[in-house]
Amino acid sequence: MASITGDLLLLNPWRSFSYLDQNGAFPWTQTKTKEHKQKHKFTLSSKTTRKGVVLALPFDLSPPPIDHDLLDIVATEGAKVSDDGIVETFDNDDQAFEAADNGVVVADLSHFGRIRVSGEDRIQFLHNQTTANFEYLHEGQGCDTVFVTPTARTIDIAHAWIMKNAVLLVVSPVTLRSISEMLNKYIFFNDKVEIQDITKQTCFFVLVGPKSNQIMEELNLGDLVGQPYGTHQHFSVNGMPITVGVGNVISEKGFSLLMSPAAAGSVWKTILSQGAIPMGSNAWEKLRIFQGRPAPQKELTNEYNVLEAGLWNSISLNKGCYKGQETIARLITYDGVKQRLWAIRLSAPAEVGSLITIDGKKVGKLTSCTSGRKENGYFGLGYIKRQTVSEGDTVIVGDSVPGTVVEVPFLAGQRSPTRSSSS
Repeated sequence: MASITGDLLLLNPWRSFSYLDQNGAFPWTQTKTKEHKQKHKFTLSSKTTRKGVVLALPFDLSPPPIDHDLLDIVATEGAKVSDDGIVETFDNDDQAFEAADNGVVVADLSHFGRIRVSGEDRIQFLHNQTTANFEYLHEGQGCDTVFVTPTARTIDIAHAWIMKNAVLLVVSPVTLRSISEMLNKYIFFNDKVEIQDITKQTCFFVLVGPKSNQIMEELNLGDLVGQPYGTHQHFSVNGMPITVGVGNVISEKGFSLLMSPAAAGSVWKTILSQGAIPMGSNAWEKLRIFQGRPAPQKELTNEYNVLEAGLWNSISLNKGCYKGQETIARLITYDGVKQRLWAIRLSAPAEVGSLITIDGKKVGKLTSCTSGRKENGYFGLGYIKRQTVSEGDTVIVGDSVPGTVVEVPFLAGQRSPTRSSSS
């Protein structure tokens, strides 16, 4: 291991230790000291690969003052921030949307919920409460899993990381409280499980776009490029922990970053310095719809089951009993899925909840709608009865809005599970 001195950024692999302490907090104390307020030099270890020593990047990542909030930083970049602290837009929504297709964007999703599940029984507990096969996973791996009702109606998709002493769940901001309460409700007297909401104690960024891999290489994180979805590793930025994972909450491509609020501002600026375009939550919602990722209170509600939502990659048929399992098994055995989620390219705006018809007959309902690329047309998601449409077919949304049924990346990438598969 080589040593480099200077105002440099380097992400160094952690040694093997718990990511968060017993209280669900990061393992450091945020105390205001002169060291935090003064710019100074650091001695950092460089990363050695088969090709030799990889030099640290020449970006200043001196720890920011603790009272220098991330929102202050993004505000100086022109961000419009809501009253509840969500970065809504950088007034660059079209540019960011284009970069998600052809470059790379970084989005601050710190308003998404993060739940830490710890205790000796955590794997078995989550195995029984959600649709994924947690017993099949090991430390450093991850997956998507779905919270469902006993009748397999959808609540939310969670992105899970299996860490040494805990499982981290990333959930929608609108389901954080209800899922936390539900998990606590199902902890029985002898269960060794703890549920902790660590949303306020952490920040969460995602990278989306075909040039995401290039940024990872530039940040000396190239070992993660090409790894399976959910794979994650722990690093440090000037002694402050950061976890970087493959994929994000709308795609199996790209990357996710979990870190301390103290490190967030510096990490954000470094990613931007590598050419990433910042994306606000308004553009993110548009990207979600174009990707076809279902969302709570829209596509994921008590009206629709997990198979109608097309969440096949998150479902195990081989792990035995879990909440919703009997209903899912019957739906598959008896081919009981009566509708599926499609994307619809619209010629005009349509109100969410509008009926979808063919030849005057109701075949479905619109669940999400947004403007098209560069305000050209509109785009939506909706449930449509099976065997009534195929890709390219025309439907009518609402009273008179023509639409074309199309496939989208997230839904097209879902693979129907088989009973012979291991997960």
